[in-house]
Amino acid sequence: MRQHEQGKLSIQLITFINYKIMKKIAHESYSSALETVRSLKEKYGSSWNAINPQNAARMVSQNRFKTGLDIAKYTASIMREDMAAYDANSSEYTQSLGCWHGFVAQQKMISVKKHYKTTNKRYLYLSGWMVAALRSEFGPLPDQSMHEKTAVPALIEEIYDFLRQADAIELNDLFRRLELGENVQYEIDNYETHVVPIIADIDAGFGNEEATYLLAKKMIQAGACAIQIENQVSDAKQCGHQDGKVTVPHEDFIAKLNAIRYAFLELGVNDGIIVARTDSEGAGLTQKLPVSNEPGDLASKYLNFIECKEVTIDEIRENEVLIKRGGKLVRPVRLANGLYKFKEGSNIDRVVLDCITSLQNGADLLWIETPTPHVGQIAHMVNRVREVVPNAKLVYNNSPSFNWTLNFRNQVYEEMLAEGENMTPYDRNNLMDEQYDGSELCHRADEKIKTFQIDGAREAGIFHHLITLPTYHTTALHMNDLTKGYFGEDGMLAYVKGVQRQEIRKGVACVKHQRMAGSNLGDDHKTFFAGDKALKAGGAKNTSNQFETKEVKKEIGSGKKIAVA
Repeated sequence: MRQHEQGKLSIQLITFINYKIMKKIAHESYSSALETVRSLKEKYGSSWNAINPQNAARMVSQNRFKTGLDIAKYTASIMREDMAAYDANSSEYTQSLGCWHGFVAQQKMISVKKHYKTTNKRYLYLSGWMVAALRSEFGPLPDQSMHEKTAVPALIEEIYDFLRQADAIELNDLFRRLELGENVQYEIDNYETHVVPIIADIDAGFGNEEATYLLAKKMIQAGACAIQIENQVSDAKQCGHQDGKVTVPHEDFIAKLNAIRYAFLELGVNDGIIVARTDSEGAGLTQKLPVSNEPGDLASKYLNFIECKEVTIDEIRENEVLIKRGGKLVRPVRLANGLYKFKEGSNIDRVVLDCITSLQNGADLLWIETPTPHVGQIAHMVNRVREVVPNAKLVYNNSPSFNWTLNFRNQVYEEMLAEGENMTPYDRNNLMDEQYDGSELCHRADEKIKTFQIDGAREAGIFHHLITLPTYHTTALHMNDLTKGYFGEDGMLAYVKGVQRQEIRKGVACVKHQRMAGSNLGDDHKTFFAGDKALKAGGAKNTSNQFETKEVKKEIGSGKKIAVA
């Protein structure tokens, strides 16, 4: 048996064991809560007569995760298992979509469960870009670490509040059905939570290493099991897909990796994951020069990337910074703002050194910001890293900052040209033109986009694929479409046909928005608390009843239609 097959079997065994353990915990949670409340009723006597042990146990089982630390520990173990599974078989990669609100994350995971029957290998991503643009009290901000850093753990907490509510609502529906005599005990006993790992962006740490540690603690306490940090200067941070990026020496970055690891350990999340991001591919500047203590040390390697010009004694100015290189004095190229410039063409070598250094100093996963989504270019860098760290793995940003259509049409154009195809029908400088949408070039490019994540996982060491800002763009697109119709000739039909009817046809849970907001759950709680005196929202005059439609099926072999509740 091949090694990766053995590894795959062992991972499957571990996953199965953990599944059985979690199932047992869920069952014991209800049973132990039941016994606990019964014991408390005996202890406190008649003053607890109104408390129903079954109702209390049901509420306990519907709220499996009591704290963010419970979530962080649970999800960290999931990520560790998934990383081991990927090491054994690269087709076992993971995915996520960036979410800027708890509701967005909730609906994403509800949809995942609906379409795929499991949340396995589907995570969440928290983007610092979207926190800055959408969650700051200053209003919309660029991705430059100007937003309140407390907004980051606040969003993590919000996301998990919404996911826990999704659990409570779905389990509450199952308990309701159980009370009506339906055989749904298996679904309750084997219930899969909506809570999944989140990879959370801490930018460049929002200050020094102590500030990084303090913020990391807040993020972990909110539920984060994986924290992503980049090697830019904290107070000069730029979006990874913009110019003007300034990186820090490795020693500074390692201190922040240590700060995050200490935060995980202090809070008991021993399996916490650190994602080390390097922006060196597109960064041409550094803020300071590290101190080299001996030839060939880490600082010396960093200094070798600095662009310098040889000088003579007569050319040296007062108070000037000089470096001894190869037995000669050289002057680092320095901009008017005091920043030092890296050598042209040194970016890939800096990326590789960044990655190796991070993995050798506590990072678990890598993130390489790239200018284009090109599997071959990513693989070139990762393969160099893997010469030193064989199990190096990437988190890769399938960024909306890339023009995916144009990038892959350019790639396919080069491939077709190399294959000897006649490319005269295509204007190389205008491949985004709509006239090419049905062309062979378009079909081939779209196929490469479709398989990009599979190819990247197999060839470029990408363990996790994410889209940072999808829900930012989907919100804008859907508002564009609805606005055009609603304020135009279609009027209300634009909403009914384009939104509500689609929700009904596609089984989107939110069409029953009262239920999704917790109305049914609240009614049951009121009944627990007040009994027959409870004033409930659900009833004959609740317009949500209009969405309790019946599924119509055709009887096989006849033209009859049968209504099925």
